[in-house]
Amino acid sequence: MNYITIASEGRFEEDIKKSRFICHLKRIRTEDEARDFIQDIKKKHHKANHNCSAFILGERSQIKRSSDDGEPSGTAGVPMLACLEKLHLTNVVAVVTRYFGGIKLGSGGLIRAYSGNVSHAVEAIGRVDVKEQQGIHLTLSYAQYQDLGAFLNRYQLVENGTLFSTDVQTEVFVDQTETSAIVSSLTEFFHGKARFELSDIRAVEVPLI
Repeated sequence: MNYITIASEGRFEEDIKKSRFICHLKRIRTEDEARDFIQDIKKKHHKANHNCSAFILGERSQIKRSSDDGEPSGTAGVPMLACLEKLHLTNVVAVVTRYFGGIKLGSGGLIRAYSGNVSHAVEAIGRVDVKEQQGIHLTLSYAQYQDLGAFLNRYQLVENGTLFSTDVQTEVFVDQTETSAIVSSLTEFFHGKARFELSDIRAVEVPLI
C-alpha cells in the first residue's frame, strides 16, 4: 500500500469574474461513494448552474471519471481530472459548483477556472502519503526521552501514543525498507541502553509539504 490522497474532506470557494466557484473534496473507497457524494452536492446546490465532477480510484489510479455537467465539452471535468492526476492523487472525488455571474469566460477561461479551483482547494486542505510502515515500540527512561526529540528531528519521525509511567513508552513508524537502518541508529544514539522492539505494520498517513 502506497498512494497519495487529500488530508481530509473540505471545500474551497473563490470568485472568478463574478462567478462563484466552490470546490468540494472528499476521500472515497468505491465508485458508489463518489457518485453518492456528487449527487449530494447537486442536491445541496440545485440552484447552481453547474456541478462538474472528477474522481480517481485505486492505489494505481486505475479508475477515472469526469463530467462537464452542461459546460462546453472538455472545459470542466477533464481539466479537473488532469489537476488531480498532476497532484498524483487517488481515492478522491472533486465537485466544482459554479454559480454563473454573468460574464462568459470562454473555453480557455473555463479550463483555467475549474482546474485552478481544484488546485487551490487541494493546496488549502493538504495531501498525505498513505503507506504501510513498520512500528517500533520504545521504552525509555525520562532522561532518555528528553533526548528523543533530537533523534526524531534528525530522521523526520513522529512519536505516537506516548504513555508516561515509571518510564516512557512511545512508538514511531518508519518505512519498512528503512527499519534496519533506523534500529541501528537508535542503538547507536542511545548507546545500546534503550529498549525497543518491532510492533505492528500499519497504514500511516504522512503529511506532504
